[in-house]
Amino acid sequence: MRKTLVLFVVLAASLAVGGCGSKKVKPDANADASSSQSGADASGVGSAAASEEGAEAPGPMEGVLAKRTIYFDFDSSEIRGEGTDIVAAHAKYLAGNTGMKVRLEGHTDERGSREYNIGLGERRSQAVRRALLLQGAAEVQLSTVSYGEERPAAAGSDEAAWTKNRRVEIVYLQ
Repeated sequence: MRKTLVLFVVLAASLAVGGCGSKKVKPDANADASSSQSGADASGVGSAAASEEGAEAPGPMEGVLAKRTIYFDFDSSEIRGEGTDIVAAHAKYLAGNTGMKVRLEGHTDERGSREYNIGLGERRSQAVRRALLLQGAAEVQLSTVSYGEERPAAAGSDEAAWTKNRRVEIVYLQ
């Protein structure tokens, strides 16, 4: 019994340590926000993240599909404005590419308690998940996580920073 317990603890520790080194680099959310607001190239080809890294990020990189950030109003998890078009485009892509998987990362601005912001980030990622499912994506293609206020896209304590931090990022997995 004791040997089994020790073996289990060693195995769990090795899995935890092994998982720490496989961190994926995600595209800069600020690049996403600036391209969606500047009306840059209508095709969306040549995103800042792909050109900075020297290699193309996984997943689609053209048109609306190049946009992978959905922004939210203060204290809201309702998908609005351009976010509905972004979600619809990604749902259509996922429905046609059943081997692709995405992680929906919910974020908030710094206002509110840590616990409240984790919950709000989760509500936001779940709202995007529900919309993707309703528009053709499969449940096995989607996972969600909430980072709350822990991973801001923009530093600062003003409305400009808060606006960029209230978001869900669609991250394609390899």
